[in-house]
Formats: sequence, C-alpha cells, structure tokens
Amino acid sequence: MRVALPGWAGTLAAKAALFITGMCCALAALLGVLVHVSVTHQTVDQARDRALSRLVEATAAYEAGDALRPRTGIDPEGLPTELRALAAAGERGTMVADQDGVPTMWAAGPADGGRALAVALDYSQSARTIEGLDRAILWSSGLAIGATLLVGAFAVTRVTRRLHATAQVARRISAGDLDARVDDVRTQDPSRPPDEVAAVAAALDTMAASLQRKLLSEQRFTADVAHELRTPLTGLHAAAELLPPGRPTELVRDRVAALRTLTEDLLEISRLDTGKERLEADTEPLGALAERVVRASGTVGADTEIVIVRDALVDTDRRRLERVLGNLVANAHRHGRTPVTLAVDGPVVSVRDHGDGYPEYLVEHGPQRFRTEGGATGHGLGLTIALGQAEVLGARLTFANVPQREGGGALATLTLAESRGLATNGPA
Repeated sequence: MRVALPGWAGTLAAKAALFITGMCCALAALLGVLVHVSVTHQTVDQARDRALSRLVEATAAYEAGDALRPRTGIDPEGLPTELRALAAAGERGTMVADQDGVPTMWAAGPADGGRALAVALDYSQSARTIEGLDRAILWSSGLAIGATLLVGAFAVTRVTRRLHATAQVARRISAGDLDARVDDVRTQDPSRPPDEVAAVAAALDTMAASLQRKLLSEQRFTADVAHELRTPLTGLHAAAELLPPGRPTELVRDRVAALRTLTEDLLEISRLDTGKERLEADTEPLGALAERVVRASGTVGADTEIVIVRDALVDTDRRRLERVLGNLVANAHRHGRTPVTLAVDGPVVSVRDHGDGYPEYLVEHGPQRFRTEGGATGHGLGLTIALGQAEVLGARLTFANVPQREGGGALATLTLAESRGLATNGPA
C-alpha cells in the first residue's frame, strides 16, 4: 500500500529538501551521541579516579587513626544505599548522585564493623560541562542543518529551474510551437561538462528540430501537390463541361468536383499549418450568421433546426466562422442522422446530430486528417479544417457524444469571445 504524499511534497525540490534535512538530522544525531558519550565517559572517569584516590588517602588516614578530611566519613548522610551495600560487602565503588540538589561523585569502601568509609566530591562543574557540551552540540547541529539545507536547496533549485524550463519548452512544442528550443547553457558552452539535465535538453532540442524538418517537408509536399493539381483539374473541369448530357457526364463532373474540393481543402490545411493566417475581424451578430450558414447548406427546414437561446455580438472573421460552422453542419449531415440542431446561446454555438456519435479517438484526441472509422466516408479534412480555423479565430472547439439516455448523437461546441456590444435575446 502506497502512502499518498501531501501536495507540497510533490516537487523534486521539496523531496530533495526533505532528504537533505533527514540526512543532516540523522548525521547530527549520530555525531552528537558519539561526542556526548565520549566526553561523558571521559569526564566521569576523571571524577571517578579523583574520588578513588581520595578514598585511598582516607582509608590510610582512617587506619592510622588520623583525622579525616572534610566530606569524608563513616556512613555519612546522603550516601546512596546501593553504594553503602557494596561497601558493606567488602567492595569499593563509585556513584554519581544528588546531595541536597548538588551533583556529587561518591566513592565508598569497607570499614570495620561492616560500615562504609565514603568520600564525596563536588560533581557540579563536570555536570555543567556536559550540559554545556550538549547545548553546543544542539546549536551547532541546528546551524549545520540550516546551512546545509540552504546550500542544498540552492543547488537543487538550479537543477529544477532548468528542468522546469525544459518541461515548458516541451509543452510549447506540443502546442505547435516547433521553433521553441531549450538552449541549455551547458549545451552551448563546450568548456563546461554536460550533466543529465543538459543531456535531456539537448535530446529535446534535437527531437524538436527533427520533427520540425519532417513536418515542414510534409507541409511543403502537401502544398506543392495541391497546387500542381489545380491546373490539370481546371482543364479537366472545363473538358467535363463540354461533354454531352447524360449519366456518364454527370458522374465525371461529380468526381471532378469532389477532386477539386479535396484539392482546395489540402491547400487550406497547408495554409493553416504554416500558422501565418491573418484575421479580418469585425463585429457580427452570431444568430444571423448561423442562419446564413444553414441557408447556404441547403438543409434549412426539417433537416436542420436553428435554435437561438440568446443572440450575441462577436468580434470575429466572418468568412472563417462561416467556414467552421458550415463544416460542422455538413459533417453532421454526412456522418450523423437528422434532425441536426444548430443552437446559439450567447457566444457559444453548438451543432448536434442524432447519429451514432463521434469515434472515441476523435473525442479524446481531436480530428485527424485522412482518418475515419465505422465505415464513414470522407477524408477527415472537414473537422480538421474547422478546428484549425477555430484556432485562428481564437475560439475553442470541442467534440463530445450525447449520452444515449438523452437521445445520443454527436455534439460539437464552439466557444467564441463575446463582443463588448450589447447582446440581444432571440427566441428559444
């Protein structure tokens, strides 16, 4: 079972900071314990040696009948019980204990009559030394952890900043900006050794350059083929008009018209791929424009219903917007089932049919040229052009399927920017 990390721990910088802090704390704790134990043992041993030396002197004075020095005596008050029992058993020992709140080092040995001869030394100075050492260890560990964390965070931030820059360039490339490059400093300066981030940046730049070359080559090929086809198609169209009336002539003219439409679509896609299309924006009433599109399609009436929930003025390129809506309506009639509904609700226009809906790949990834599924006819260029023109308009075009409980069908939604002009209400 994996433990979910909080949101603030999701970045590389936060994880690195936590790792550095944890390692610093562990190292500081280990060193602090080692120093504390070593100094404490040394201090205690020194105090024990002094106490035992005093005990030897006191024992000699006691056996000689001389007067005992201060803080030396037989069974003195405050002598720890454990040490008294040890002396009564004929052994010598030492122990640190508090006497009236003062740390004291006791040393005791056997005396006649099962009593204990004990010596008490002031241990407060040694205790203060150990306490001061502990405080110094804590303060120095805190400062060391803080300094290490700052240095580590600075170093990691430099790496993560470069990684973020690389990710941002990758997103720009995904959005269609094939001129975007990382240009990491370590890849530009041969005197500086490259690191892993520089390797990733160089690989991304190489990939983007290769992708750009291939796409530009394909765009030029498509544009050249479509352009070269226009001249023979014009002659073929003129020749078809000279054929005598009849069913074969109608078939030839129909195929020539379809081929001319495909050629024009390819040229339009080539222009959209270049990203150099320019808007001729003007303020247009969206409801009236939608009605013109439906009338031009020749499906107004029972086949196509126009619903104006709320009319709106939009700043747009009329020709491009008519192209988008015309392609959506034509696609609904060609691949869906009637009735087709074109609804205007403010700056939002939706086109819905009652067919089987869009293919899953189209809903998830958008239209793809020359790809159709489910036995549908066409080249997949109509929706591709609609999406490209919508991007030129600065609008958002989305594709979805209506749930079966609501009647099913395909739903395309175009969201435009509403003009600052006053919107008008239309019939629902």
